[in-house]
Amino acid sequence: MITLRSSDGETFDLDEVVAVELQTIKNMMEDRCAESVIPVPNVEGKILAKVIEYCKKHVKRTAKAEEHALSDADLKAWDSDFIKLDQATLFDLIMAANYLDIKSLLDLLCQTVADMIKGKSPEEIRKIFNIKNDFTPEEEKEIRRENQWAFE
Repeated sequence: MITLRSSDGETFDLDEVVAVELQTIKNMMEDRCAESVIPVPNVEGKILAKVIEYCKKHVKRTAKAEEHALSDADLKAWDSDFIKLDQATLFDLIMAANYLDIKSLLDLLCQTVADMIKGKSPEEIRKIFNIKNDFTPEEEKEIRRENQWAFE
């Protein structure tokens, strides 16, 4: 059993088979840097709980006992439900997946963000992500002229 402690002090006990899904933790365990409780200083408890939930579900997919294994369709459906998150949680999860080096989770979350902006104008994207336009109208006109191909 491996224990992780989030940045806000919350602790999580998980099986080693789940812990090794988090590559950062796996590397610490292999290098014998892991103590009895492994601190995860960049991830809050509520986000770490979501990360662990994802890893547990994906470990079940590769479970050797076929009665516990999930089909690809079941896992895809579960992933679709899992990513229905508010924007702040989505971005916190992206940061956690990157820090903990969980490629499959990072890919899923980044694809979610890509789907959010697909086919949107720069103005719509700014509105979705609350990004301030710091270009003057003249600068924006020049950028659009230089990169006309991107605005077609």
